[in-house]
Amino acid sequence: MIQAIDRAAKVLASLQGARHLGITELSAELGLPVSTVHGIVKSLQGHGLVAQEPGGSRYMLGPALLKLSNVYLDTLDVRARAMRWTLELARRTGLSTRLGVQLFDEIIIIHHNQRPDGSQQMPETGLSIPAHASAMGKVLLAYSPEYASGLLGRPLRSLTGATITDPARLAIQLASIADYGIATEEDEAVLGESSVAAPVVDTRGTVIAAVAVVVPSSEWPPESSVLNGLRETARNISRELGASTWPPRAPRPAVAVHPES
Repeated sequence: MIQAIDRAAKVLASLQGARHLGITELSAELGLPVSTVHGIVKSLQGHGLVAQEPGGSRYMLGPALLKLSNVYLDTLDVRARAMRWTLELARRTGLSTRLGVQLFDEIIIIHHNQRPDGSQQMPETGLSIPAHASAMGKVLLAYSPEYASGLLGRPLRSLTGATITDPARLAIQLASIADYGIATEEDEAVLGESSVAAPVVDTRGTVIAAVAVVVPSSEWPPESSVLNGLRETARNISRELGASTWPPRAPRPAVAVHPES
């Protein structure tokens, strides 16, 4: 690993989530000398990857990242093939829909359709959710034992009181998801918001993404029509990608984890 690139990536990661931090704050968070952090930040700023607050001394993510992220999204075949299906799913259910892929220990939303009710809503494309607290993340974990074993071997962060942080309990849920092809989460990432997700499969039979419907927790559990529409959407996207069968087969062997002590 190249140290300079690794440190620059950590600076960018520290500024995720619309965080505004000063050089001293970044230095303390990263455990690096102030002079080192200052040099990294100024280099990133010169490329538009970091921006300084107008009239302030704090830094935030820069506009060049938006351009790079759009280029990345435009190269994703799964997103291009899924857009019309997720839009139709939102129209049929009256609910918000998401398409997500793995990003380290998180799921990044690569496409989002807002609820078609005309209400004011925040665009979610580009946002990330810890995989263990997301229905989409659970889908990808369930069909990838290697991904799951790596995640379940580390402490799981609690986002709400409902977040599952016990690796053994989550492993049992993942086995059920792989058997039935549907994952759920209720208030695990955001209070008042729940979701249900299904796998998207490519021509090799590999689960490469997940499609989800977001359901207000006050309307949980989802109606059978929502679940049927979700399954149909995941199947249609998978067929567009060349998959010959859906749902995918459950992976073997199962993930082995140890309960929290």
